[in-house]
Formats: sequence, structure tokens, C-alpha cells
Amino acid sequence: MIDQNIFLISQEDTLIRLDKLLSEKFKSNSRTYFQYLIENGSVLVNSKKVKKRFIPKTGDEIEIFFQALPDISLKAENIPLDILYEDEYIIAVNKKANQVVHPAHGNWSNTFVNALLYHCKDLIYKDSDVRPGIVHRLDKDTTGVLLAAKTIKAQQNLIEQFKNRKVKKKYLAITINKPKNQIISAPIARHKIKRKEMAIVEDGKEAITEIKLLKSNDKISLIEALPKTGRTHQIRVHLKHISCPILGDTIYGSKNHNNNFKVSSQLLHAHLLEFFHPITNEILKITAPINQNIEKFINLLS
Repeated sequence: MIDQNIFLISQEDTLIRLDKLLSEKFKSNSRTYFQYLIENGSVLVNSKKVKKRFIPKTGDEIEIFFQALPDISLKAENIPLDILYEDEYIIAVNKKANQVVHPAHGNWSNTFVNALLYHCKDLIYKDSDVRPGIVHRLDKDTTGVLLAAKTIKAQQNLIEQFKNRKVKKKYLAITINKPKNQIISAPIARHKIKRKEMAIVEDGKEAITEIKLLKSNDKISLIEALPKTGRTHQIRVHLKHISCPILGDTIYGSKNHNNNFKVSSQLLHAHLLEFFHPITNEILKITAPINQNIEKFINLLS
């Protein structure tokens, strides 16, 4: 059975993206859940389908057809996890490349969440949540430290730490060219034409990344990236902005360089996370070993 709900947009609801607006109005369901409904035509604005980024106007009629997510979206799957740290409240793994963090349109299986549900049999989460335990994300091809929570209390605490910039993040990357030690402060927003990409946009959200050069030759470099904010694709966009894109990045990188070095997966690694344990409040530093793909290029710079 599908429940239906119809309401009109008031003036106070304007200037808010539709997916965010719905998640705030119907707090028992997540923003990802409403993104799923919108993408599948189960949310109509004035009887028409819209995109999840659509911003409604005063007087618009919103029609929602609530429905269950596909069962496959939260199916436990026996996928090996490279565990770096685990206790009864949290788990941190060394995420492999080519793995999506949570189920979403086009990727309903073989995600980190599917593996997490299998590994953590007693994982506590809300029934409507399609991202159980998730407190942050890594891009599909980014490797390294990925943190998750086993209880709702731990999840809420960690999400707040990320939101309030209390989590220290250190990434390693192999880049084209030789960047200077610098702090990049350049706002990021959705690309105005290529909607699946991010870009430097004057009126975008604040984005700050500190770059430290570790090793270099005349073609490539090993750098350390310390993001102070957490925008989508932030490090990748910022490095492209200074003409030092990440080697292997098929979206923001150089196709010629990727082909010349025979790299098809971005060489970006979440090396370290430092945060407060959500229950004990002790400081934890979790490091993920450098993978072989990046190690190979580091050796070229020795």
C-alpha cells in the first residue's frame, strides 16, 4: 500500500531544495529516502516530475507517494571488510576502491552499508534509514579510513563532530605537476551545466583545503591534503583549480596523463581520521595503510 500526502508550499518553505525540505517536514524519513522518491517520480510538483535539487515556490502543490524502498537496498551481503578499529559503538575500515558507501539509485548492492549490515548483526538504526551507521562518505574510487557507528547515539554524535569541523582529516594523493604549500579557499557548488560534477562557483559554499607538498619530480607529486570543510569532491576540485589534478581522476583529472601512466582509478587516499570517541570522549587517531597503487608512485619519487 502506498500512502499519499498533498500540501502547499508556504512562504517560509521557499529557497530550500525539495529533498531537504521534505526531510525536514517528515523527520521520520531521511533526505536520501526522499531523493529516491523524487528520482522515481513519486514526488510531484504541480502534477509534474522534478529533480531533487528543485527549489519550490510559494503556492506550489507537492504530492508525495510514500513507498517502501527496494528490499535490495538494505540487504546484508558477505563482503570482506578491512577493519582498522572496532568496539561496541563504532567501526572504522580501510575502504577499497570502486566501492560505493551507501545504497542509492544505480547502486543498490555491493556497498559498504551492505557489508556493514552483514558484519554488524546488531546494528541499531531507524527502519526508514537507507544509510544505517553512516556518518561521512568517501567517493567511490577513494580509498582509506571510513568510519561508521553501530548505535543511533554514536551516529548522531559523530555526525555532529563532522558538521562542526571537530574531525581532523588527512589525505594523501598523487597529483600531476608540483603544487606549492598553500591553503586553497575557493567556494564549491554544483556545476551549472555538468550536473553530476562540482565546480568552483563564486556564490558556492565555503570550501578550504590545506595542501602540503611531500615529494615531487618533474611530472608528478605526492601531496598531503587537509580539508577544513567537507564539500562534495572538495579535494579533487581544489587540486584541479590549481592545475594539479589527481592522477587517475576520470572526472577532474587529465585523460592524457591518466592514459600515459596507465591509471584508471583516482590516487586519493583518506590516510587519517582524528576524532572524539562518541561515548568515551577519548581522542582516537585511526590510520589506513597506503595501498599498492599509491605506493608504486611514491617509490618513483624516492
